[in-house]
Amino acid sequence: MVNAHTSRENELNILIRAKYPILYIVSWEERRIEQTLRQVAGQLRKKLYGWSITDGIHPLDGYDGAVPDSSSCSPLRALDIISASQESAIFVLKDFHPFIDDRHPLTDQPIIVRRLRDITNHLKESRKTLIILSPLLYFPTELEKDITVLDYALPTADEMTQSLERVVRSAREVSGMQVELNDEMHEKILAAAQGLTCTEAENVFAKSLVMTRSLDVDVIIAEKKQIIRRSQILEYFEADENMEYVGGMNLLKEWLAKRSLAFSERARLFGLPEPKGLLLLGVQGAGKSLIAKAIGSQWRLPLLRLDLGRLFSELVGSSEQNMRTALSLAESVSPCLLWIDELEKGLAGIASSHLSDAGTTARVFGSFLTWMQEKTAPVFVIATANDISILPPEALRKGRFDEIFFIDLPNLTERRDIFAIHIAKRGRDPLGFNLDELARISNSFSGAEIEQVVISALYDAFEAGHDLTQADLVKAIKATMPLAQTMETQVNSLRSWARTHSRPASAVNAPTQLPPATDLRQIEL
Repeated sequence: MVNAHTSRENELNILIRAKYPILYIVSWEERRIEQTLRQVAGQLRKKLYGWSITDGIHPLDGYDGAVPDSSSCSPLRALDIISASQESAIFVLKDFHPFIDDRHPLTDQPIIVRRLRDITNHLKESRKTLIILSPLLYFPTELEKDITVLDYALPTADEMTQSLERVVRSAREVSGMQVELNDEMHEKILAAAQGLTCTEAENVFAKSLVMTRSLDVDVIIAEKKQIIRRSQILEYFEADENMEYVGGMNLLKEWLAKRSLAFSERARLFGLPEPKGLLLLGVQGAGKSLIAKAIGSQWRLPLLRLDLGRLFSELVGSSEQNMRTALSLAESVSPCLLWIDELEKGLAGIASSHLSDAGTTARVFGSFLTWMQEKTAPVFVIATANDISILPPEALRKGRFDEIFFIDLPNLTERRDIFAIHIAKRGRDPLGFNLDELARISNSFSGAEIEQVVISALYDAFEAGHDLTQADLVKAIKATMPLAQTMETQVNSLRSWARTHSRPASAVNAPTQLPPATDLRQIEL
């Protein structure tokens, strides 16, 4: 079986032999890519040169005594030298993307774009290949037919093993530290480091050895949390909620419980596919975000939140790059959960996107839908939405999400459970309160509103100088106007759509209305 590293070498070998003029390699790791290019250049008997804005053009296939040509530091001058060269060579331009938009000082024309297009045909007829190496993918539309993109962001298992061996060998040689790894521990360390670059992995391996004088899986996982935080697009959520804090939703909980081991090797051997995702539609405050956090705890997987508002940038092409970065990052730490809260707000304005933002929103959303349809990495998407009318139809069709669940306002039994949960979370015994009464008089209250009732009642009790009582809770209920009453038309419309387009999260035949004889205004305090 051919490993991924060999496959990458073969891919580069084939593209260079086929005289693809400009290759664009997306990677943070120059050292790892240079090593691969040295091997490819050796196989093809080509010289290997690098370029940077600081050193100009210089050899990368071993020091030959040549001094870097400082006159070639100019991006335009470097392209001129490459065009004039008669050697059989590979030229690697490092971090060249910021200069692609450079313009002529007199005519203000895109001079670098024009020069790249000028030399493309020349490169096809020569023995030279131009490679742009950058952690960011950016080039203007004029070049998209001339550039071939290769994404080598993450190391293979073999490359990660080599990184681990380098750190262990260095620890033994420099500090005399004896690090013994059996096969099981070796596998766990590599699994924990999955998604890190070789540089990041070597750093955290060394950090673990300094901190614990061993290779600690927990230290490695903590480093992955830092990577998520540094991205500024994804947020890492600790699994501090569990299903016990979620009142009702028995049908949804049953669906989730059946898939709690869906990412295990046992499930793969049984022939089960990995679930793709879940769309949670419901009234505001019904518990959609809570259930998303509870899934992370139940399934014991990292929960990452994608903030769509952070994706969009003023720079042309940056928003699309941010989406690619976020999805690539999620895949790198998979298996994981990717939570997108209030999906409809982040995608508002898609229909008029071509008029308002040159189609950026539509392109970003399109790339996200394509990824959801085609992704092979075990990333389970949890999307929540309050207003289904804003979402385009293509987001709702089968294949994007495994299921669409509608989370309605809690019914009578569920309201009783939710009161019990929030009273218990604040150090009181739920059995000391008449939960049935509280459930009856809080008709149309959402879970979030019930939580606020308990908090408000606690403030009243604290001010009055006594412990929480039934009267405090009833008073707080009476003082609250639930959102379902102030937005009755929107809630009824949402319920009408959900009745024929989604699955209910709770039993359909459960009581949801007050008995006719009960009215909030009849409750005496």
